[in-house]
Amino acid sequence: MHRFRLFIRALGAAAVAALFATTLTAHAAAPVTYSVKPGIDKANLDPTCKACDDFFRFATGGWEKAHPIPAAYANWGTFNVLFDDNTNVLHDILEGAAKNTNAAAGSNEQKIGTYYRACMDEPAVEAAGIVPLHSILAGIANVDTPTALVLETAVLSKYGIGAGLELGIRPDQKNSGEQLPQLLAAGLGLPDRDYYLKDDERFVKVRAAYTTYMTTIFTNLGEAPATAQSDAANVLVLETAMAKVRPDRSELRDPAKTYHPTSVAELQTQIPVVDWNGFFAATGAPRFATVNVTLPETIKAVAGLYTTTPLDTWKAYERVRTIDAYAAALPKSYVDAAFAFRGTALSGTTAQLPRWKRCAAAVNGALGEALGAVYVEQTFPPAAKARALALVDNLQSVLGDDIKTLDWMSAATKVRALAKLNAFTKKIGYPDTFRDYSKLAVKNDSFLANSIRVQSFENAREIARFGRPTNRTEWGMTPPTVNAYYNPPNNEIVFPAGILHPPFFSEQNDDAVNYGAIGAVIGHEMTHGFDDQGRKYDEHGNTSDWWTPQDATNFNKRAQCIVDEFNGFEVAPGVHEKGVNVQGEAIADLGGITIAYKAFERTPEAKAHKMIDGYTPEQRFFLAYAQVWAGHSRQAAAETQATSDPHPAGKFRVIGTLSNMPEFRKAFGCVAGDKMVRANSCQIW
Repeated sequence: MHRFRLFIRALGAAAVAALFATTLTAHAAAPVTYSVKPGIDKANLDPTCKACDDFFRFATGGWEKAHPIPAAYANWGTFNVLFDDNTNVLHDILEGAAKNTNAAAGSNEQKIGTYYRACMDEPAVEAAGIVPLHSILAGIANVDTPTALVLETAVLSKYGIGAGLELGIRPDQKNSGEQLPQLLAAGLGLPDRDYYLKDDERFVKVRAAYTTYMTTIFTNLGEAPATAQSDAANVLVLETAMAKVRPDRSELRDPAKTYHPTSVAELQTQIPVVDWNGFFAATGAPRFATVNVTLPETIKAVAGLYTTTPLDTWKAYERVRTIDAYAAALPKSYVDAAFAFRGTALSGTTAQLPRWKRCAAAVNGALGEALGAVYVEQTFPPAAKARALALVDNLQSVLGDDIKTLDWMSAATKVRALAKLNAFTKKIGYPDTFRDYSKLAVKNDSFLANSIRVQSFENAREIARFGRPTNRTEWGMTPPTVNAYYNPPNNEIVFPAGILHPPFFSEQNDDAVNYGAIGAVIGHEMTHGFDDQGRKYDEHGNTSDWWTPQDATNFNKRAQCIVDEFNGFEVAPGVHEKGVNVQGEAIADLGGITIAYKAFERTPEAKAHKMIDGYTPEQRFFLAYAQVWAGHSRQAAAETQATSDPHPAGKFRVIGTLSNMPEFRKAFGCVAGDKMVRANSCQIW
């Protein structure tokens, strides 16, 4: 449920026997093998390209030629390969659980097995149709006044359906130990406001595909073609009105711009068109006195639309949002329509993933820590966790030493920066205590019915946060996830077991490879704590201005260098990276690999300077970093990413980052004038 999701800065985009004894019955597991072997694979290189001309092509060109993008994928790279390897492990676990019909009722094994089995039973999905949604759709149909409409919006949120206004909860920006209710604007079907407001050809095409998708939804629900087309057009007009009053993404990078604690009484005075006590009560939340009105002008404008837009348009909109929220659990006609829009129009894919992969992902999303407990038992031994933690500790120490030497940061700010760094909570592999799913019922009925129960369970679990202190032990990703993140309110860095495998990490790797790959990831998440957004949170996870004015100016000047650099990168014809939006990730990339390299220099292997396969340790470090980002994307997916994703394309995460590093130039003998030597280098850490 996105309205409660942790504020995390992700990479891109997981006595052990006793720990897992209470989760699932032990099954004999096949040995886990990974597609990417430890070390540097020279077959991935493109020797026809000089390292100092285009290091991304030099380091990964061979991989790209040997790995075309599969039809079911928007992009294909080493992240995808590892994700598929992890999915294969989950598949074996789930197949075993699904076959075990004797699992104890209410046990995690019964739940993941039943949920997976229901998802895989396509005839049962078709037979169930949309019947489990009938009560929700009936609630929408019965709306007869603007007041009832607003209350229905709140009810929909209990089922994970965003439809205009939403109530969420997250740590208070000024007191992260306490939870603060959040009033949000939500419910756009397109990825970004630009898709509604700009008339570039690509946006026009996507709007047309979205209109077709909505028309198909209405047709599937039984509307006559003409009525379906009219409803789709009206919904697009409504969503466009919502998009117009939303700020650009770049304006939201400052957390202060979304922090407006307001008493409910004052909110009622400011925006009287909504009965706010009634709205909040309808979400199931307990009564509270203060709410953070994240975007006051946007929320005021959206609230106004409840009375100025015809009820029939709003009801059509809420039907679309309901069906779209549950499309993956619906019959084939709905699934195919959703894929034509999200898969083909937005991402360029021409085939859907096999059902078993979609079902494994569904279980991971619904019962991720129950499933993840078995995953880590099979793939992530204590020794791997210990070595990963040692890497994290080493990089943390090096970043601390680096901060002490910065010539652009004052002594006063350094003291606070070191306090923040030393206060990092480090989470490796999996939670110390796995999530309790005892209140979630997973039954032998339809996949859709179980999906609705999962959303209701998640809503109840999150509503329970109201009035309670922040639980800092929770994870924002499941153990099998191929990713990592920094969470500012918790001041924590988190590395799921899923990413701690080749090509990122292996106990068999030489230090150059581990530090260049997972070391850069670790450094990336650490320096997120000091990027353009993360630096505005202190060691306790509270927003505060702990930088001197001159230090802030110095930092902003260096950050602008990154913005300017990435503005120049073209991801598709006529489509450039938005430097202001990707600066946080680009800053973390540059800071991360800089710190990882300094940490690597301290290792005995770096000091021994022994060649392996014709490459020095320094060269292997940078090859490992680049090969982590090996991959390519379909044009539609690249365009969507450039418009709505804060992460730059992998190619530019290599070229843009390394062209700033004197250590890279020295390792490969690059000189001024070479394309991989940026004339005006950016440097922060």
